[in-house]
Amino acid sequence: MLDFTGKVAFVTGAGSVGAGWGNGKATAVLLARRGAMVCGLDQSADALAATTAIMQAEGLTWLPLTCDILDSAAVGASVAACVARFGRIDILVNNVGGSAPGDPVSMPLEVWQAQLDLNLTSAFLGCKHVLPVMEAQFDREGRGGAVVNIGSVGAMTFQLGGRVSAGYAAAKAGLVAFGRSTAIAYVRKGIRVNTVIPGSMHTPLVEHRLVRQLGAGDAAKLIADRHAAVPMGRMGDAWDVAHAVAFLASDEAGYITATQLVVDGGMTAARST
Repeated sequence: MLDFTGKVAFVTGAGSVGAGWGNGKATAVLLARRGAMVCGLDQSADALAATTAIMQAEGLTWLPLTCDILDSAAVGASVAACVARFGRIDILVNNVGGSAPGDPVSMPLEVWQAQLDLNLTSAFLGCKHVLPVMEAQFDREGRGGAVVNIGSVGAMTFQLGGRVSAGYAAAKAGLVAFGRSTAIAYVRKGIRVNTVIPGSMHTPLVEHRLVRQLGAGDAAKLIADRHAAVPMGRMGDAWDVAHAVAFLASDEAGYITATQLVVDGGMTAARST
């Protein structure tokens, strides 16, 4: 079950900020452990090196590429390098993203635009360069591929703590619409497109960015509060996201497209009751 032997995965944001497991790092390693040949992108060579060390230690098939995911030419070159090495791309995981606080008045225009680019344009560029590869595979072999975007419950409900991140929410909501539209555009070309919607996750970004953004003097209390706000009593982690991605990318999910898989420990359901 969920065997990716012989498949090639292209994962953006495959490094991790700081120590531990980010969503992209866990996804890349999980797919490789399940047999995939994985090409991982990250703008940080250091973050990518940590993933590379794990892949090499476990003897997994891995091609790390340092790349600015918002540079279309660089993304195209990375896709070409992946195809040159492995001959194909069966799975695209658009994982790049991040939030910045602010409402329409307080948020500077440049921050708004940066939020749209980081969380939405990044997926657009991934699809722009990978989808032609998948379409050609479908024309040649009768099998195209699977795209999995990483969204956020921040696009569906207010964010944890009641803070406002208007640019992030708008971009992640747009990502869902982008995924659904792209799925229908390519449904007859053997390509499935779905979106994983993580809730509150305890990844290295919590300590690296969120504590600083919220001006929290007590990181342990912030983390405890975030755990307590989830109906299950705990935040999820990068592996919860990675396993959801693996399912949607797998042959077992072959009849699933243009939909969203919420991975949030019951947060959105609790807030809608």
